[in-house]
Amino acid sequence: MRKIIGLSVLVLSFILFSNGGFAQELIPSGKKEINLANNKDSKIYNLKMKSLEGEYIDFNKYRGKVILIVNTASKCGFTPQYAALEELNKKYSEKGLVILGFPCNQFLGQEPGENEEIKEFCTANYGVSFQMFEKIEVNGEEAAPLYQYLKKAAPFQGFDNDKTGQRLAEILKKYSPEFLEGDEIKWNFTKFLVSRDGKKIVRFESSVDPKSMENDIRAFLE
Repeated sequence: MRKIIGLSVLVLSFILFSNGGFAQELIPSGKKEINLANNKDSKIYNLKMKSLEGEYIDFNKYRGKVILIVNTASKCGFTPQYAALEELNKKYSEKGLVILGFPCNQFLGQEPGENEEIKEFCTANYGVSFQMFEKIEVNGEEAAPLYQYLKKAAPFQGFDNDKTGQRLAEILKKYSPEFLEGDEIKWNFTKFLVSRDGKKIVRFESSVDPKSMENDIRAFLE
């Protein structure tokens, strides 16, 4: 029964996000930069989170780095964004970019695997070498403190095109209406770009191709 449900979710995801759906509509976001200059220090650097390997990572190590934070899933129409993220990682890691992936199963159950399965999937299919963390929740009462902070620091500014937003809103209204409210994460592969000092954050919604973010990344790396 579990396999049948999982297959149904995957088929539904494919129908919704392909053939003219989200995965084909990757365009630059109408993003808004959030300046947290009044903060003495970003709360991000106070966090410790567990990696896929089960080791706690102190975010203080990311001071002075440009951080790209992404909630991921293995069975989503946006899953191929792993490839673009890995390209960015290889191109800019030596210049100071750090990419952090956080698997999440809150969106149509599209990340059902355990840590080892997720790691194997990312490595085998996309050669992911950037830091991946254990599965977390990004919305609701059990949302990880990191995402509680990010959602407040960089609120939802709308979708990057009306067609994408309308489709996604229909899905959320049917399956997770609570995620439609306020600044909640709307889907897998929402991206947050954090400046070197942690005081500027830009939010990109799921349909934004990571490659289209290069100008923003370069600007933060300068």
